[in-house]
Amino acid sequence: MTDLSRVHLIGIGGAGMSGVARILLARGAQVSGSDVKESRTLAALRSMGAKIAVGHQAEHLTLSGELPTAVVISFTAIPKDNPELVAAQQAGIPLLRRSDLLAELMEGSRQVLIAGTHGKTSTTSMTVVALQTAGLDPSFAIGGQLSKAGMSSHQGTGDCFVAEADESDASLLRYSPTVAVVTNIEPDHLDFFKTPAAYFQVFDDFSECITEQGALVVCQDDEHAKALGERARARGVRVLTYGSAQECDARVVGFTATHEGCSFDIVTADGAVPVRLRVPGKHMALNATAAFLAGTLVGAEPQRLAEGLNGFTGVRRRFDFRGVVTHGDYAGVRVIDDYAHHPTEVRAVLQAAREKLESERAENGAQGRVVVVFQPHLYSRTIEFHKEFAEALSAADEVIVMDIFGAREKPVEGVDGRIISDLIGAHYVKSFSDVPRRVAEIAQPGDLVLTMGAGSVTMLGPEILNELH
Repeated sequence: MTDLSRVHLIGIGGAGMSGVARILLARGAQVSGSDVKESRTLAALRSMGAKIAVGHQAEHLTLSGELPTAVVISFTAIPKDNPELVAAQQAGIPLLRRSDLLAELMEGSRQVLIAGTHGKTSTTSMTVVALQTAGLDPSFAIGGQLSKAGMSSHQGTGDCFVAEADESDASLLRYSPTVAVVTNIEPDHLDFFKTPAAYFQVFDDFSECITEQGALVVCQDDEHAKALGERARARGVRVLTYGSAQECDARVVGFTATHEGCSFDIVTADGAVPVRLRVPGKHMALNATAAFLAGTLVGAEPQRLAEGLNGFTGVRRRFDFRGVVTHGDYAGVRVIDDYAHHPTEVRAVLQAAREKLESERAENGAQGRVVVVFQPHLYSRTIEFHKEFAEALSAADEVIVMDIFGAREKPVEGVDGRIISDLIGAHYVKSFSDVPRRVAEIAQPGDLVLTMGAGSVTMLGPEILNELH
C-alpha cells in the first residue's frame, strides 16, 4: 500500500481527479494539487482544506509544507515534461495513476464497478442513487456530477464502493470487483489498443479480476457483452444478464417514452417492479436495469432500489437540460447538452430526443424538431468513425458540425469537421463564436437543440439561449 497521508494531484480540477481528492480529504489526508485554470471545483476543494495552485510549477509540490508521499497524474492528459511531474520523478516520489489511487481507496470494500464502451457514467450514477435510497450509503467515484447533488464522489458509511471502471487505457484491470457490470462493448480507443481484438480482450481480462464470490452482469441486448458473459460463464464465473430477452435475469418490459422520460417494468424471478425514469431513452432504461441488478447483488431491497431510480434526475452532461426560451420568435425551444462523442452514443441520444418529441406530439400536438450542434472529439476518432458519425447524425432534422476538438492530439493536416458534414449536407461552422447565430437562423418554436460532444461544445448552451432570447 502507498502512503496516502500527503497526496499531490496534478490536474486536480478534472471530474475524476477532484472526486478522489474529496475522498482523500474526507479520510483525513493532506491534499494539494494544481490545475491550468481557476474553477468552482478548485474553490470547493479549497473549502474542504486542499492547498491548490493555478498553473504548473515544481515548487507546487510543497504546497502542504513538505513534499507529498504520493503524486497522482493522468498519464494521457499530463505531458511528460510537466514541471511537477519531472520534480516528483527527480525526488523519487511514488507516481500513481488515478486508477491506481482509486484501487487503493477501494481496498476492503465490496466493489461495484461499472464498465463498458457506453453508459458507464449514467449507470454508475443510477447505481449510487438507488443504493442511497435503499439505505446502503455507498462510497462512490463517478466521471460526472449527479444533477441533484452536484457531486462526483462521496466517502460513505457503508461497505460498498461504486465506481466507473475505465477501459480507455486498461486501467480497469487494477480493480477487484465484487460486482462487475459491462453495459456494452464496441471498438473504441484504438489509439491505445491498436486493434479491436485487443480492445475486446481487456474486458475478458476484467472479468478475470472478479472476486471468487463475485458476479459479472452483462447486457444481453449487446452482442459483444453477451458473448463476454458466455465466455466468462464457461470459465466458472457467476454471470447474470439484463435486457429485453425472455431469458434475462432482469428484463425490461413495456418500455414507453413519456414527456418526462420513460416508464417500464423490471421483471425478475421474484416478480415485476415498475420504474418511472425522469431521463429519456431505451438505453437509459437498460442502464437503470443494470443498476437495479447490481443493487440486488449487494443485498439492497428491490422496491427501494426502484424508488431510487424513480428519483434519479440525471447526470450533468447526459441529456442535461440547460434552459428554455419562454417567449418571442423561438418560444418553446429547449437546449440540451450531452457528452455523446461516439457514433453509438450519438445514435442513442438522438433516438431518445425523437421519442421525447413524439410523446409531446401525441400529448399536445407539439411540432418540435431535433437540431444538433456536434463537436467531433479527437482527430483519431473522427477519422476512424466519420462515416458512422454522419449516419448517426442524419437522424436529426438539422445538423451543425463544428471543428474537431483535438484534446490531447495534435491537428491532422487536411482533416476538420467537414469530413462529417460533407457526407450528409450538414452545416459546417468553423468558428466557435458563430455557432449561436447559426442556431438562431435554423431553430423554430418548440425545437430541441442538442449541443453534443466531449469538448468545449458544452459551453455553448447559455450562449445559444442568450442569442435566442
